[in-house]
Amino acid sequence: MDIHALGWIALAAVIVIMITVDIVGHVKTPHEPTIKEAASWSVAYIAMAVVFGGIIWGVWGGDYGQQYFAGYVTEKALSVDNLFVFVIMISSFRVPRRYQQEVLLAGIVIALLLRLVFILVGAALIESFSWVFYIFGAWLLWTAFQQLLQGREEPEEHEPEDYKPTGLVRLIGKVVPMTDGFVGGKLVHRHAGRTMITPLLLCVIAIGSADVMFAVDSIPAIYSLTSEPYLVFAANAFSLLGLRQLYFLIDGLLDRLIYLHYGLAAILGFIGFKLVNHALHTNEVPFINGGEHWEVIPEPSTAVSLGLIVVVVLITLISSVIGSRHRSRAQSEATRV
Repeated sequence: MDIHALGWIALAAVIVIMITVDIVGHVKTPHEPTIKEAASWSVAYIAMAVVFGGIIWGVWGGDYGQQYFAGYVTEKALSVDNLFVFVIMISSFRVPRRYQQEVLLAGIVIALLLRLVFILVGAALIESFSWVFYIFGAWLLWTAFQQLLQGREEPEEHEPEDYKPTGLVRLIGKVVPMTDGFVGGKLVHRHAGRTMITPLLLCVIAIGSADVMFAVDSIPAIYSLTSEPYLVFAANAFSLLGLRQLYFLIDGLLDRLIYLHYGLAAILGFIGFKLVNHALHTNEVPFINGGEHWEVIPEPSTAVSLGLIVVVVLITLISSVIGSRHRSRAQSEATRV
């Protein structure tokens, strides 16, 4: 895929415009978004991602278009899982509802910059070492197993107390002077000749740095669907920038996605297998098949991967809605008894 410098500039311009619209139109005037507002903007961001995919399809062909959409759907599904962590973090820091948009947007911008670093590092590793697919695949298979274990937990078990601050967040909280509480929507406050950070900034740092953990899963996952850094970054950017609106749209409904972890386990398990299979096809490791390529099972095409991921997402959503209704009905009947 030959990407001219103008292609990168155009993508960067779109991202900057989207962030600017968020800052000027939503965050600059702190408020709690209504369901209608969150739904409208969520649809708008998804529409922009689809239009961008259509441009990719039209300019570079259907194969690259399918790679982009497969990556976008995968990243979108994984980002919903990230929302569980964001809800716990924001609740733990007790961020006022009207300032949560600012926290989410700032954290997402930090996350986007970190993703870019991970994407470039991943591209360099893949270009230099084909055996890295074994590591990526094994990691995703392990992550899929962890998702299965999490799926056994009850939704009510995800509480603010579950959040454990990272070493970076704890260090900043101890070393850097911080105000006793929130100072409006300020991230930094100066008082009596002393500059201090606010809990709002600490929450932003926590959300941004937490994406390092998410990127360890999502970047290897999307590199199994496309090896093009341009498509990897675009899919990540569109999925992340729509996350703020999605947070307010499904906040409170996350506990109804009772089978989300099982769906993610299926997707990550498939992608992990796909990476290991690809590693065998391009094998150069001396102690595996004598360092020769090993084409045991044909590699699934991009269309097959995209179709499977979409089907799993749809099944997960539909079964979660039905399952949550049955669970609520059973709980209501048990309460009456």
